[in-house]
Amino acid sequence: MNIPTDPAILLSFINTKLRDEFPDLDELCKSLCTDREAVENKLAAINYFYDRQKNRFI
Repeated sequence: MNIPTDPAILLSFINTKLRDEFPDLDELCKSLCTDREAVENKLAAINYFYDRQKNRFI
């Protein structure tokens, strides 16, 4: 599955998937065959960082 490339849309996409389908970011990335570091870097560029306890980017 292709994930969105626009950071704002990616943020919404990832947080929705985390909320509705996945227990953590590792499982989501594994399921989508996506590099976790690449996702985190793209979202860090717009000042969003993964919060493990909340299981979302904030």
